[in-house]
Amino acid sequence: MVPDATPLSRPAALPRPAEPPDRAETPWLEPLTTGDNGHKGEFGEQFVQTLAIAADLNVTKTRDRLGIDWELTYPGLGGTRRYPRISAQVKCWDRPDDAGDCWRYPLRVHNFNLLAGTDFYEPRFLFLVVVPGDDGQWIEAGHEALTLRHAAYWACFHEFAPLEGRRKDSTFTVSVPKANLLTVETLRGLFGSEFRDLLEAS
Repeated sequence: MVPDATPLSRPAALPRPAEPPDRAETPWLEPLTTGDNGHKGEFGEQFVQTLAIAADLNVTKTRDRLGIDWELTYPGLGGTRRYPRISAQVKCWDRPDDAGDCWRYPLRVHNFNLLAGTDFYEPRFLFLVVVPGDDGQWIEAGHEALTLRHAAYWACFHEFAPLEGRRKDSTFTVSVPKANLLTVETLRGLFGSEFRDLLEAS
């Protein structure tokens, strides 16, 4: 004879979880301050790195003690020299002064002097990245393209003498030709002998 089955007791009801806070009042992530000089400078440097990688160049970040942000190396033969290298100082600008065929950029005298003159072992360039004033427009990501705005330009100052007798923190307005658009092809072209021939120590 089978004994009567004893019904199982129901477990005590679990307490309901607390209601989550109102996300409209308490966002999960605090808002970020964007568009400042640090944010802008980092974007400009990554803009240049993206171009350099697309050009299949070796790119090395340097400690900015000598006015250089990136060292770029051509991974092959350049003329009679293997693995030629150039250096670049990167500036990112969201308030461009449009002066016809050139951008007129107020560069610190200290930074200009680290680019000017001929007593270097490798060519040095200023890479000027011009971006929209609204940092929300710097980049647009889609299924078909990743768009960076606006463009980068290059200038070389080896034919100019360093500025003597001026305060280092004062500014000197330099001209960056709009014709010097930085692309994969023009970036590779900066390893040409014409820039190295300008240097005394080459």
